[in-house]
Amino acid sequence: MSELIDNRRQRRETLKQIIRDIHQNVNPHELKERFRELLSDVGATEIAALEQELIQEGLPETEIKSLCDVHVSVFKESLDNQPKSQEQGGHPIHTFRKENKAIERVVQAIRPLLEQIQIVNPDANFEDGLKEWQSLHQQLLEIEKHYSRKENILFPYLEKHGVSGPPKVMWAIQDEIRAQLKQVSQALSLPQVKLLDLTELIQKTALPVLQAIEDLIYKEENIMFPMSMETLTEGEWAAVAEQSGEIGFALIQPDFGWIPSVPPEPPVDPKAFPANYGQRNDGPQSLLPFPTGALTLEQISLIFNHLPIDITFVDKKDNVRYFSYGKERIFQRSKAIIGRKVSDCHPPDSVHIVNKIVGDFKSGKRDSAEFWIHMDGKFVLIQYFALHDPDGTYRGTIEVTQDIQKMQNLKGDKRIYSEE
Repeated sequence: MSELIDNRRQRRETLKQIIRDIHQNVNPHELKERFRELLSDVGATEIAALEQELIQEGLPETEIKSLCDVHVSVFKESLDNQPKSQEQGGHPIHTFRKENKAIERVVQAIRPLLEQIQIVNPDANFEDGLKEWQSLHQQLLEIEKHYSRKENILFPYLEKHGVSGPPKVMWAIQDEIRAQLKQVSQALSLPQVKLLDLTELIQKTALPVLQAIEDLIYKEENIMFPMSMETLTEGEWAAVAEQSGEIGFALIQPDFGWIPSVPPEPPVDPKAFPANYGQRNDGPQSLLPFPTGALTLEQISLIFNHLPIDITFVDKKDNVRYFSYGKERIFQRSKAIIGRKVSDCHPPDSVHIVNKIVGDFKSGKRDSAEFWIHMDGKFVLIQYFALHDPDGTYRGTIEVTQDIQKMQNLKGDKRIYSEE
């Protein structure tokens, strides 16, 4: 047994050294020839584990990303020979694969179109080709839903199993693709596009991003998806499927047929928290479960009191039950109003407005109302929202107040964190 363990350890170290050699500019073709027998049966999960270990040992994720295509080329022969799983329709991986086929069809339709545009005589009319490209590009932008489901649903479950490095590398690649697609979108949206400008766009951005999309599909199909199938439990896949509809699907609708044999794993398992989680000097606090997580009472209070807005809750019987207590309040509130009728908390000349809002909320005539006023150098936005349970029953009203003076002055973009 010890000999077997030693052999596995030696195999793993040799594979890791191959990747290190790639990063030291050793010729990948030479490595493939030298280690052909060893590389012949490397699986997707093992490749992901190798990258994860190397990142934990100090190899930067950015460096892994920059040479990701080279890694894949070294292991490609083995990956191509791995048996391909056939998931039942409706399984999240089946849906991801179905999307990939639809995305590839769009990519393959764009390529010849770009070649045609590049060889058009500068004096010729290329508007028809341009319109077709614009239409296909809009379809390609649906890829955002595909990427978003991976990043926001699949990756968190992989991270629960200790697989964090490869998802981060893939996320960075997806962000680069997003940036390139945005450049194409901006160019194609210009009112007048010159053929010479299009040719440069095609060569420097459009064709490279199409290749990047196809390369990423290969990584998904041959590494990410097989590794995920070996890693996630059926309950976790049930949860992935349950949450996927909120984000949506790229160019397709999921098939039906797959029915998990276990219920979706809850988003937060209280048992996963240490016994002293949320503990203060006055003792431990219980976790309060929500459909999207679990918090202690202290954490809930901190969240509400640190939001840059004031919140007041009025229950279904028109009694004030809660208000947040932030540092910079717009309207003064005191604890004495708790339990008071909301109509008694407003000046006589505005009570009829409050009563009208609440009445419309209860009848279902409206579910929101808003006002804005200038007051003490502030531009105050006041919003009211009706609260209904899943059955549509009225459960109360919240008032949300905030100073939007600063927002009125915002211009352009701010994408860099600064000390200001």
